[in-house]
Amino acid sequence: MDVSALAALTLLLGALVILVALAVGRRKEELREETEQAAEFTAESSAAKNQASKKPKQEKQRTRKEKAVQHTFSHPLLAASLKSHSGKVTCLDFSSNGKYLASCADDRTVRIWSTKDFREREHKCLRANVELDHATLVRFSPDSRAFITWLANGDAIRIFKMIKKEDGSMTFKAAPEDFPQKHKTSILNIGIAETGKFIMSASTDTSIHIWDLKGDVLASINTNQITNSYAAVSPCGRFVASCGFTPDVKVWEVCFTKSGEFKEVARAFDLKGHSAGVHAFAFSNDSHRMVTVSKDGTWKLWNTDVEYKKQQDPYLLKTVPCASSEGSRTALSPDGRVIAISDGCNVALYSAASGKLEEELHGIHSEEITDLRFDVSGRYLACSGDKAIRVFHNAPGYRAAIRDMQDMLKKAQNEGMKERLQQQIKDAQSALEAVLAAPVE
Repeated sequence: MDVSALAALTLLLGALVILVALAVGRRKEELREETEQAAEFTAESSAAKNQASKKPKQEKQRTRKEKAVQHTFSHPLLAASLKSHSGKVTCLDFSSNGKYLASCADDRTVRIWSTKDFREREHKCLRANVELDHATLVRFSPDSRAFITWLANGDAIRIFKMIKKEDGSMTFKAAPEDFPQKHKTSILNIGIAETGKFIMSASTDTSIHIWDLKGDVLASINTNQITNSYAAVSPCGRFVASCGFTPDVKVWEVCFTKSGEFKEVARAFDLKGHSAGVHAFAFSNDSHRMVTVSKDGTWKLWNTDVEYKKQQDPYLLKTVPCASSEGSRTALSPDGRVIAISDGCNVALYSAASGKLEEELHGIHSEEITDLRFDVSGRYLACSGDKAIRVFHNAPGYRAAIRDMQDMLKKAQNEGMKERLQQQIKDAQSALEAVLAAPVE
């Protein structure tokens, strides 16, 4: 091989070596970059996983830290806060003998409270368990020895008997069978007539059922109000009334024969005068007065002590502006002197005689008020809205009674009558002073 050929071969081999070296170097650089990228990706993934794993813990910790603080409320007229329920309280009822307050909640219990404990520091209660369900409504029987409930899931009425044991304690026994399902929409209210002759249930459509105590339907009412917003049995046990989308309240008499057999449900009278749908209504204890609260932003007081069988209509006594909203409730003190109206979490108390706003109770509950009731003596007003029940002294009731007696004293001509009225006024003033001087709960 000549010198020139050898030189050419050497140059070619050198070039190949250089090319191989360059290729190997470039591959090493690519491998290094890939390794770095892989490491970077792994680090990012690990960080993301760590962040994801930390997040629930942080959220859990935050949830624990941000746990809802129990709603607190204080007011000079607050007599008691009843707090044994662990769920939202949806309904209240005072017994006709004045001894008990019943409450039900979505914690699957009905609680029975003693009214004589309202002014004590501790408020003990008896518990009735609602098996495999919870009650949304509760009502005492006329003899205060039983109560009925409406079952949330069972959509039926269940009766409980209150049984006194030998040791003096109380136990509760549910009836063997619930009432049959008859309503097609959710229930607004239930009630038992004070006569003990019938039970009422009303739903959000336009239906009301009248039952006997064994669970048979005696009659069904179509209210023709497009939707019902409230219904109730009158304290006298004669009437059933309803209100709803239309601007009136309809009242029926549930009629029985002299021998006690069911006869019919007859239309008694209507309360007409609101310009919008009616949220709710309430009766006085003798059913001679009714109060209605409407979407039109007013409450109205009516005289219902009329001879409706002779076509005499109830007449309007008073119209007063007020705050109201969907779900507003009203209560009329047994003597008809004080009107309570709920609006959201607040309650306003008015004088029935003058229409004057007497008391405003703001932020009573952390949620919208679900029920509002005076006890049978008229001394207390109770309301529910969250897990607690607030019980207030009816100071406006004391003031109204004092004013009425002072008016009677001016007109009294008999010395004996004057002395009695003076003593009654003195007693009522002492009772009011004691209420106002009581320590706030």
